[in-house]
Amino acid sequence: MRDLAAADIPALERILRDTGAFTATEVECAVELLKIIIREPGQLDYAAIVADPDGEIAGYILYGPVPLTAGAYELYWLATAPAKQGNGIGRELMAHVEAKIRGLNGRLICLETSSQAGYRRTRRFYEQAGYRQEAQLKDFYRPGDDRITFIKRFQ
Repeated sequence: MRDLAAADIPALERILRDTGAFTATEVECAVELLKIIIREPGQLDYAAIVADPDGEIAGYILYGPVPLTAGAYELYWLATAPAKQGNGIGRELMAHVEAKIRGLNGRLICLETSSQAGYRRTRRFYEQAGYRQEAQLKDFYRPGDDRITFIKRFQ
């Protein structure tokens, strides 16, 4: 596990596309956030950790503090290369970020995902990682596609 480097962005963009989980617009948004981290090293809104266990980028996680809160963090993006899924990379990324957030006196992590059937495996992954569904906003993304918010509390 290591911090994001500029040279990682093309491989991470490929991973985001190859998962098939994200629309082109979502990939574009995710890549723009990665570029912000590189272009603006002093910014405090976003951080990214990259997994490259055998010298090949296997995935990443992007997170940051929620503005105007005391110790709340948001997990914005988590993606693992399709060939590496099921090998514990996602769990390792989550554990790494959770440890960092605890070290910053973080008290909770929020994340959101879709209610669509294609995200069932994602929701199960979060539940197995100790996150609990806190809210469901009907038709948030589009009609029939609810936003599900998961929370993990540390204190």
